[in-house]
Amino acid sequence: LESDVDSILVDGTLRLCQDLSVDPEDVVLLAVAFELKCPAVAEFSREGWLTGWTNLRCDTVQAMQAILPQLRTKLASDAAYFQQVYSATFDFAKSAGQRSLPLETAESFWGLLLPHGIRGGALAPSTWTVTQLSSWYAFLHDTKVKGVSKDTWSMLLEFLKTVDPQFTAYDEEAAWPSIIDDYVAWAREHAGSV
Repeated sequence: LESDVDSILVDGTLRLCQDLSVDPEDVVLLAVAFELKCPAVAEFSREGWLTGWTNLRCDTVQAMQAILPQLRTKLASDAAYFQQVYSATFDFAKSAGQRSLPLETAESFWGLLLPHGIRGGALAPSTWTVTQLSSWYAFLHDTKVKGVSKDTWSMLLEFLKTVDPQFTAYDEEAAWPSIIDDYVAWAREHAGSV
């Protein structure tokens, strides 16, 4: 971050990824974005940058590189941390002035976060597998969902943590968003075909 610049944008973010030897689509960058309080995709503010790296005790590129495996592991295995990063990702990923995420954007971020949390245990006691998530995506496309609200984003995580993939623990009287009710009905109807 140069002294006369208040933010790092796309080009600077790509250069950061090169400096840290990390793929721009690596899930660990969502943890970094959370730690540095990024206001939007590929945007770092001066205050967030300085405070975030200071809190992580990183003042060199080598220290930043060294913290990435720790953040990746924490994101995979720490349920509370995963929840924080997951929640922050919605606000970070949506365009300014928008209330929802375009489906393609939501799918991209779910595709990074959910498999990481499932494999690492952050979604425990979830019994969902990465493969079983494909029915959720199939439902969204089949029913032509255009956008994902903050409520749907948040409640999907709770749903995956508390309801099994066969929906035996699904309570139709619970206060799930209607899209999740619709998904369960759709999935039961399409069982075995997804």
